Amino acid sequence: MSKMKQPKISVIVPIYKVEKYLVQCIDSILNQTLKDIEVILVDEGDRDACRFIIDHYEQNDKRVKAYMKRTAVTALL
Repeated sequence: MSKMKQPKISVIVPIYKVEKYLVQCIDSILNQTLKDIEVILVDEGDRDACRFIIDHYEQNDKRVKAYMKRTAVTALL
């Protein structure tokens, strides 16, 4: 049985109302010298374009993992 290699570093990015900065943030993380990373994007569920940006990165870079987390505030919106 082969053992899956774990990344050296996990970067967790909480995402809420950051559509304006999200692409720059993710690109900055992915373009670091260290490539053995995983980027965990935690979408807080705001109704902006962040979800489309997150989906794009998750589909195009295997280091990116996305999770949806509905908070009490976003559940009320």
